[in-house]
Amino acid sequence: MLDRPLAPVTRHHLEALTGRFGIWQHAVGVLPDEAHGTCTDDVARALTVDLLQRHILGWEAVIVTARRSMAFLQAAFDPETGGFHDFRDASGTWLDIIGSQDCQGRALLSLGIAAREAPEVRLRSEAQALFRQALPAAHRLSSPRAIASTVLGCDAALDGGSDPDTERTFAHLVGRLRRIFSGLDLDGDWPWPEDTLTYENALLPHALIVAGRRNQDPGLRRVGLTTLDWLIANGTSRHGVFTPVGNDGWWPRGGTRSRFEQQPIEATALILAAAAAYDVTEDAGYRRAAESAYAWFLGDNESGLVVAVVATGGCHDGLSEGDVNENQGAESTLMWLTAVETIRSLRTRAAAVRARGSRGSAPVLVGTRA
Repeated sequence: MLDRPLAPVTRHHLEALTGRFGIWQHAVGVLPDEAHGTCTDDVARALTVDLLQRHILGWEAVIVTARRSMAFLQAAFDPETGGFHDFRDASGTWLDIIGSQDCQGRALLSLGIAAREAPEVRLRSEAQALFRQALPAAHRLSSPRAIASTVLGCDAALDGGSDPDTERTFAHLVGRLRRIFSGLDLDGDWPWPEDTLTYENALLPHALIVAGRRNQDPGLRRVGLTTLDWLIANGTSRHGVFTPVGNDGWWPRGGTRSRFEQQPIEATALILAAAAAYDVTEDAGYRRAAESAYAWFLGDNESGLVVAVVATGGCHDGLSEGDVNENQGAESTLMWLTAVETIRSLRTRAAAVRARGSRGSAPVLVGTRA
């Protein structure tokens, strides 16, 4: 499969969705649905997109929205519970006592990335301080996806500088993730720790692969790569296109797999995990898997319909049989923008690997699982 053209960086729809507190959660068509307010999950993702796009656009192009998102996360943090509020109405009032576990993990992931990558000292310092404030509550996480997000956030934060509390939290949550996957038959027909395959599935092997790399643990790496391989194999249709499990019933073990109502978050989670797998193996198969998930946005899917709106940087909220969801909300738009920049970076790294190989360097052992 030939690589699809790399989409240009555009923030038109992203800016249209952004209000005075941050990005609006939902949209009706292309217009923000202010009645449903904002949420920490999406604001955290928006901060990550700013940090990705600044490599192309420059920091000045994203500094206002990045600072706004950081202010939102600071306001969302509740020192009494040690966690983050999630939902906020249009007036700025918080609507919950504490957000979901996914909300906690996504906030910590974004803060860890900002602690590593923010080029502005003030914003980077604010991210580091808030990340450390929120770490104690992370020890109470039990949701596999929240744990995985926090593991990735700790890994990013540790790249920005060693910190004993972050190291302890990372080790604790990696141990918990290891136990979640312990006892699985990796060679069986269901090498997955849950009885139903649901949403953002590739996030879990992504965290295992990254943890295995940091800890130099071949066992963790093998579990991550094997479960990712299973997701890739079961997310590829007979026509050879990326086909994630749909959210209309998901895929219960031994049951019928939901074919449609496919979501952009599945494509981007796969791209991020496959990119991490490529980094540790240099196996071109993982780059092809990431490219296939990227192509899903551009019409290489079972309905043959374009999901992303390349000209504006927006993205439809889902793919049905013969139709796309006309709404272009925050999550889908941010997933598309994250996918573009991840593929851009992956192609650069792959070109460097090919160039190194053409100079006669030692061959890379690809596809290893140990």
